[in-house]
Amino acid sequence: MDGTEGSAGQPGPAERSHRSSVSSVGARAADVLVYLADDTVVPLAVENLPSLSAHELHRAVREVLQLPDIALDAFALWLVSPLLEVQLKPKHQPYKLGRQWPELLLRFTDAPDDDVAMDEPSLQFRRNVFFPKRRELQIHDEEVLRLLYEEAKGNVLAARYPCDVEDCETLGALVCRVQLGPYQPGQPTACALREKLDSFLPAHLCKRGHGLFAALRGRGAKAGTGEQGLLNAYCKVKEAGDGEHGASLSTHYRAYLLKSHELPFYGCAFFHGEVDKPAQGFLHRGGRKQVAVAISLEGVHVIDSREKHVLLGLRFQELSWDHTSPEEEESVLWLEFDGDNEGTPVNKLLKIYSKQQTLVRTPVLESTPPPLLPSGVPGPSIGALLTLASPPTWPHIWPQPASALPHVCPPSPLSLTWGSWTLHPCPLWWLP
Repeated sequence: MDGTEGSAGQPGPAERSHRSSVSSVGARAADVLVYLADDTVVPLAVENLPSLSAHELHRAVREVLQLPDIALDAFALWLVSPLLEVQLKPKHQPYKLGRQWPELLLRFTDAPDDDVAMDEPSLQFRRNVFFPKRRELQIHDEEVLRLLYEEAKGNVLAARYPCDVEDCETLGALVCRVQLGPYQPGQPTACALREKLDSFLPAHLCKRGHGLFAALRGRGAKAGTGEQGLLNAYCKVKEAGDGEHGASLSTHYRAYLLKSHELPFYGCAFFHGEVDKPAQGFLHRGGRKQVAVAISLEGVHVIDSREKHVLLGLRFQELSWDHTSPEEEESVLWLEFDGDNEGTPVNKLLKIYSKQQTLVRTPVLESTPPPLLPSGVPGPSIGALLTLASPPTWPHIWPQPASALPHVCPPSPLSLTWGSWTLHPCPLWWLP
C-alpha cells in the first residue's frame, strides 16, 4: 500500500482521508503514516505493527510532536475513510482493524460492493470526542491549541459544522489573522481576499457567478458580500500585546476555539443516516433525506447532509431514545421529545434509519453505570459498553453484555411506550 498526500480545496475529515497509512510492511518493521488535522503527516517507523496498540502509536506520535501530557486526553487515534469513521480505544490494534475494514463497512454502511472494495482508511490524530470543552480552556501549549484549531477550522470550512454567515465571518477573520498577520488598513483589500476566499470561508459562501456576464462584472467590480464581510470582521480582530506578526498565535487559536464552542456540534462524533421526508403532492409521496447525526457529551443534533442546516437539536435531558435491531427489521434509532401541535403539547418521534445506530445507542451517564437496555432488546452487537466514571479515571471501556449491568434508569414521566419498546430518558452515545 502506498501512502500519498495532497488534496484539493478544503475537504472534510472523511474526504481527505482516502489514502493508506501503511507504506510498507516487512517481516519486522513498517512505516506508518499518521495524518494530522492540517493534512500534514507524521511518519513512524515501528516494529511488530500487527500487535501494536493504539495507545503505543498515540505515545509515539506525542513523542515526535513533543506534545505535553494533556495531549493524551485531548487527542485520540481514528481510522477514517469517506465511508466510516471510528475512534480507537487504547487497546485497539489499528493494523488489524484496518485489515478488517471491509467487514466493518459491510456491517455499518450500505455502501455498494465496489465502493467497499476500493475504500481504505487512514490513521488520523484527532480530537478525542470524550474531551470536555471546559478542559480545552485550560490548555496553554501552543501546538496543542494549534492542532485543535486546525481541526475545528477544517470542520467549519467543510460545512460539517453548519454556521450562519456572521459566525463564518468571525471565524474566517481569525483565520486571516493567523495566516496573514495583524490587519493593516488597505492591506489586504477585499478583492485580494477573494482569490483565496475558500481558505477562510465555507464553499457555499464563496460561490461566484460564471460565464461572460460574470467575467465582465468582475472587472473592476466591488467586493462581494462574502469578502467584504470577512474584511470588516478581520479589521476588528483584537491584538494581544504589541500585535507583531511574530507574536504568539495562542491567543487567536484560543479565540477560534472559544467561538467554536458556541456551536452545539463542536467536538461531536458523526454518523450517517436517513429520515423520512414529509409526504408531499397528490400521491403523498415522501422518500428519505440524508442526514448526519452529531452526538456529543451534551446532546444530539440531526443535520441535513445536503442543505447543511440543523433539522433538530436536543440536549439529553430533553429526549428519550431506543432502537430496533437489524434482526427484527431495518436498523432504526428512535428519538422521542416534547413538541407542540397548534399549541397543544405532544410527544414526537423521529425515526433515523442507519446501520450505524448500533454505534451510538450505548448510554452515557456521568458518575454512574450505564442503564440496562429495555427488556427484550438485544445489547450492543459489538459486545462493548462505554461508561463515564468520575474524573480523572474516565473513560473506561467494559467489554460486557448489557444484561450484566444494573438497572439505574427507572421509568419516568417522560417515558413513552411504542409497540414493544419503551423509550427511556437516558443519554446515548457514539461507541467508537
